[in-house]
Order: sequence, then C-alpha cells, then structure tokens
Amino acid sequence: MRFFKNISILCIIFVILFSISIKSLANDESYIWSTIETSITPEKVNTNTVETNSEIQENNSLNLESGSAILIEQTTGKVLYAHNIHEQLRPASVTKVMSILLIMEALENGKISLTDQVPCSENAASMGGSQIWLDPRETLSVDDMLKAICVNSANDCVVAMAEYIAGTEESFVQMMNDKAKELGMNDTTFKNCHGLDEDGHVTSSYDIALMSRELLTKYPDVTRYTTIWMDTLRDGKSQLSNTNKLIKNYKGATGLKTGSTSLALYNLSASATRDDLSLIAIIMKAPSTKIRFEEATKLLDYGFNQFSYKSFGKKGDLVQTININKGIQKVDGVILENDAGALVEKGKEKDVVQNVTINENISAPITAGQKVGEMTFSLDGQVISTVNLVAENSIDKINLFTMSKKVICKWIDLLRS
Repeated sequence: MRFFKNISILCIIFVILFSISIKSLANDESYIWSTIETSITPEKVNTNTVETNSEIQENNSLNLESGSAILIEQTTGKVLYAHNIHEQLRPASVTKVMSILLIMEALENGKISLTDQVPCSENAASMGGSQIWLDPRETLSVDDMLKAICVNSANDCVVAMAEYIAGTEESFVQMMNDKAKELGMNDTTFKNCHGLDEDGHVTSSYDIALMSRELLTKYPDVTRYTTIWMDTLRDGKSQLSNTNKLIKNYKGATGLKTGSTSLALYNLSASATRDDLSLIAIIMKAPSTKIRFEEATKLLDYGFNQFSYKSFGKKGDLVQTININKGIQKVDGVILENDAGALVEKGKEKDVVQNVTINENISAPITAGQKVGEMTFSLDGQVISTVNLVAENSIDKINLFTMSKKVICKWIDLLRS
C-alpha cells in the first residue's frame, strides 16, 4: 500500500510540474503581430497591378493619321496614349492574336502538343488571302502551323488549327468570343478565326491591346515565333517572311501581328521590350502600310522616352521575418506574392517610396501563401502600386501533443546537462 501511495504522490507531482511547464510554454509561445509601416529601399520590392492612368486624354497629341491607336505598358496594363480606343473597327489578320492565344492555351493544357500532325481540310485549303497553300492530303506539325500563322499570317493554317482544336471553325470562333468576354473585350465580336472581312466582325484598339497583353504575359514563349524574320517550311520548300517589318527595323521588337484588307485598311499590334520596360502599341485603320509602321514606331518611341519600369523584387523574395502567435514555430518569413515594381516617369525612379504593412493579431495555423500584409509604392504622395505579402511557410497551431513533446524534450535536455 505504501508503494502505491508513493506512486500516486509522484504522479500528482508530475501532473503539477507538467501543467506548470505547459502553461509556461504557452505563455512563451504567445505573440501579437503589430502593424509595421516602414520605408524600404527600392531594391527590396515590387507589384503587378497599376491602375489605368486617368489623366490620359484622347487628344491625339502625336497627330496620328490612323483611325484608332493605343499604347500600353505590358506588365501593368497602364494606358500611356489613347486615340479613339473604343471605336469598333475591322481587325483583319490581327484577329489571329486571339487564335494564337487559344492555340497556346491548348498547348499549356495538354490538349495538343507541338509535335502533333495537323490535317488540312478542304475548308482550310480554300481560304483566300495570306496562306502557304496547304494541301488536303498533307499534314503539318503544330510547331510549323504556329510558325506559318505568326510569321506569314497563313489563313489556311489558322483554320486547320481551329478545326483541330475545336472540331469546327464555328466552335473555335465561339471559344474566341468566350475568351474575349472573359478578358473584358466589350467592343469585340468575332465571326471567324482569320480576319478576312465579314460583316459584324469587329473589335477596337483597346480590345486588341487586352488580348495582346494576355498572350505576351501568359505565354512569353510565343515570341519564339513572332520574332522570326525569315524561315522555311517543308524542308526548305516554303519560304516565310515576317509581315511585321518592325521585327527587323525596331530595337527590342518582340511581335506581334499585322493585318490588312481593303475595308479594314492597315492594322498592327506591335510589341517591344527595352531595359525591363515592355510596351504594346496598337494601330488601326492606318491609310497605308508605311504609315502603320511609322505610327507604331512613334508610339513605342514615345513610351520608351517618357517612362521606365522600376523593378523592386521578384515573386518569392524575402521582405522580412515576423513573430507567430501560438505556432509550433516562433517566426516565419514574409515574401512577395508576385513580382513587384512600378511604372514611373523617367527621372523619378528614386522618388518611389515603399511601405510594408503587416496585419494585426494573426495566429497559427497559417498556410504558405496566406496573405499577411501588403507592400505599397507611392510617388509624390499617391499610391501607384500594391503587392500582397504572404507567409513563406505553413505553420501549425501548437496543441497538447506538440506542447507535451516540447516539455519532454526540455526535461531531457535538463537531465543531460
């Protein structure tokens, strides 16, 4: 009986000591996050979202002859110049920007591959306008089809690809219109996938800028095709020459697509990158092919001369560490959710001020990627960009099991010492 009594006393002492240890540990693990607002050096951070410049007015200060034009910065989508940007006009072969976007999407989703051999239907072979004269008896790889579409604006190839992806051109056109709606292209109605004149087949320079930005941002590999100046197909039997003369003549040109018909006149989606600044210039209804390239050049030059894109950090960059309330770990890293930066007028790059704000009273559990704060960029007192700050790691909340484990480990350490 005495032995059992002693065991009972020891058990009671153990429970008391264990409870004290647990309480002490719980208090030791208790932290409160506070709001932190500090100015960080510009080399630390960045963002992808900048609002459209409301000061841009459609006054055609560059005296463009084209019926419609727009200049945007690719990363932020900010409008830098605007002239009749919502006027509904015929896009001609600039239509193919949307067709190429859907082809790239099908590649990304694994629906097709670059090595797939695509057949040519009688319908595809019958297309007029720009073409490489596909024969219904031949097949061409998706890779070669993309090359012919991007470089030579081949109508037969784009119809063959539409039928291969969607079954019929009509079904593919429905996909194009669905995508346009998704992107907010409210001025657009597609009637075909190639851009030959058809009543009701219309878009605007603003909408072309939207789909061009989506293509270049989401599928940058497309520039492997859009920057080709000259190439061949069919073992050298078919010559390709890029219809976009800026690829050869404009420094930093990355694409994107030309288009012209007797009704649409001369259109162009022109993209270029210099010193981390990527611009997209859209020209519609230019009176001649010469003027279309001259005015796209004028827009791009204006953008590169007036603006710069200041990059402050990349997605996943560590901004700081923070204390965790009641987590099994005491600290965690705070990282950038996306690339961070801001579009600014040249000469003002060093004037951008960055502030970090960490949310209050956030406790474990937290998951990796969970928003815990924001980084803002300001210039002359105005916020010009914002990027989310997220937790670097997942951290579980401390519980009886994890606390007991820590207590036991502490006791073992004490016994060893």
